[in-house]
Amino acid sequence: MEGEVGTSSTMAAASLKYEIDANNSSLIESKSAKFPLTFWEISMASGVVLSFVLGLSCVYLTMPASDYSFLKLPRTLEDLQILKDNLEDYTSDYTVQVLVGYCSVYIFMQTFMIPGTIFMSLLAGSLFGILKGVALVVFTATAGASSCYFLSKMIGKPLVFSLWPDKLTFFQAQVAKRRERLLNYMLFLRVTPTLPNTFINVASPIVDVPYHIFLLGTIVGVIPATYVTVRAGLTLGELQSVGDLYDFNSIATLFLIGLVSVTPTLIGSKS
Repeated sequence: MEGEVGTSSTMAAASLKYEIDANNSSLIESKSAKFPLTFWEISMASGVVLSFVLGLSCVYLTMPASDYSFLKLPRTLEDLQILKDNLEDYTSDYTVQVLVGYCSVYIFMQTFMIPGTIFMSLLAGSLFGILKGVALVVFTATAGASSCYFLSKMIGKPLVFSLWPDKLTFFQAQVAKRRERLLNYMLFLRVTPTLPNTFINVASPIVDVPYHIFLLGTIVGVIPATYVTVRAGLTLGELQSVGDLYDFNSIATLFLIGLVSVTPTLIGSKS
């Protein structure tokens, strides 16, 4: 009898401890939901920011003395036209500095999901032409996406769960379903606007997309849209809005390319 009482007391104490631990866990989760990054994670992200700032500072210091008030991230086509008109004077004489500065800014924007890389793609076309512009944008877009991938792998999980829980669940289910032909699916996502590229960059390591699949899908998948945007940069002055970049024919072509890339996955799922 005493053994049963002792056992009951032990079970009650264990149950109480479990409830306390559960309450504490809920409290911790509620606090992390308000600000999901720890001090260490913020420090790592800040270190990446600092490295980009130092790189851009070196470029700035090696440029000739001049008025650089035009140097800012373009938010409109007017801003982009001003930036392009001024950078044309430097590109031929300070090609290395312009290229390093361009790559640093583009990779920084991709890493931290800063909108506006479409303007940077237009700028590449207007400054360097189609072939060099496409090569430059594909390189910087891939490098920035890779940087975002690895940064998200280290510290991005709480942010993605808090910002896009439903979209992440959908993406995870699709990746799991197409695991055997995942490259085709990644190509489809890159070519078509099914999911935003920024979301793909930050969510891929969380849903266990292998980096070699992510890398190859990015390199090949961004080429069609990059070509359309860079080519439009050659006639920057004729653009009235960003919406002019993608007319019905361009969007239909991108979806057709995406459909071709995902066809093996569709066939495999039926067999």
